[in-house]
Amino acid sequence: MATMMAITSFAGAAVGLQGAARSPPLALRRRAVDVVVRAQADEPSAPPPNKPKASTSIWDALAFSGPAPERINGRLAMVGFVTALAVEAGRGDGLLSQLGSGTGQAWFAYTVAVLSVASLVPLLQGESAEGRAGAIMNANAELWNGRFAMLGLVALAATEIITGAPFINV
Repeated sequence: MATMMAITSFAGAAVGLQGAARSPPLALRRRAVDVVVRAQADEPSAPPPNKPKASTSIWDALAFSGPAPERINGRLAMVGFVTALAVEAGRGDGLLSQLGSGTGQAWFAYTVAVLSVASLVPLLQGESAEGRAGAIMNANAELWNGRFAMLGLVALAATEIITGAPFINV
């Protein structure tokens, strides 16, 4: 637009120099005209290319940057944090004494196996957690909740080590 204005101003000045005696003053001859050009495609835009389907290899799912490790660890941490607090409130056992008992280790192993398989099956079928997300319960919120649960478990263990007593004293 600036180039167009410069060209029209230059052309007007050139004409003004040629016929300066006969033409009205330059201020009267120049008319300001704004030209607005809008373009629209005749045909609708092409749909975005399809995303490649997620790999169904177990090694891709369990890779360091794959979709499974953080999600599985986060789910286990969420279940573990709530369970640890519930057992502390119910029986008075701290987190470290729960880990030392044979019953706690058996439940831990069972929970790891069930949640790992339940998390891997949809990934191996080509689904993604992002594809099943809703407005409130989305994949990003699940990851953040899992991260906070991991920090909560560390805080429970650190509190018990520092104070020598469970977090919830009954």
